[in-house]
Amino acid sequence: MDLNIRNKLALVTGSTQGIGRAIAQALAAEGARVIVNGRREATVHATAEALSKTSEAHGIVADLATAAGAQKLISEAARIGEVDILVNNVGYFEVRPFVEISDQDWTDMFELNVMSGVRVTRALFPGMLKRNRGRVIFIASEQSVKPNPAMLHYAMSKTAQVSIARGLAESTKGTGVTVNSVLVAPTWSEGVESFLAKIGPQEGKTVAEMRTAYFEGPGAASLLQRWAAPEEIAAQVVFLCSEQAAAINGAAQRVDGGIIRSLF
Repeated sequence: MDLNIRNKLALVTGSTQGIGRAIAQALAAEGARVIVNGRREATVHATAEALSKTSEAHGIVADLATAAGAQKLISEAARIGEVDILVNNVGYFEVRPFVEISDQDWTDMFELNVMSGVRVTRALFPGMLKRNRGRVIFIASEQSVKPNPAMLHYAMSKTAQVSIARGLAESTKGTGVTVNSVLVAPTWSEGVESFLAKIGPQEGKTVAEMRTAYFEGPGAASLLQRWAAPEEIAAQVVFLCSEQAAAINGAAQRVDGGIIRSLF
């Protein structure tokens, strides 16, 4: 299937590893011109260089946890061209009991996971509407609808993304622009592996044992009964970025491995 995104300019935030990198790679494989982003110059450069073997790729170093970082990304992206596809992927998670989450923890989570997408979309969305074409995707989570009490600040940020995406979609009525969010499954990434390696000794388990044990505990409701691969998430995201997905707008698209027990 030709997704008709060849030569479209796509910006994927937080795209040097994990889901973000898989999305950038999948877009490049479809012939899109890709802008990758991260905080570290070495990893941004390496990612852009790797993707350039498939398609045109650019790297922008910017910390989206700050307004200044978001503006840097926006300004440098504008010099590359008009962005047709924006994937708001950057973010982080923490596992922490509610009573131990400080005011600063809540603020930090909101700044990166929510405000990064708000700031970048606010800059690029008007141009998409003016050109009557564009795709905006917010990478949310199954935590958007089934918050884990041990990571409420993360769940809050992911629910906020779904709300923002749906609200923005209302402004696209009658245009060729769509805005959607994606509720992703527990996904095996470098961040998850590092986290399990850190807490494993406390539980007396190896990373491999922790990886399996998750589906005996918090992940018990999963129908997939394994961690999703970043490439599996990317496949759905790239479809939403395509012309074939024009009828999908304002949706919270589930790629959750069946972990959300809900009909709708």
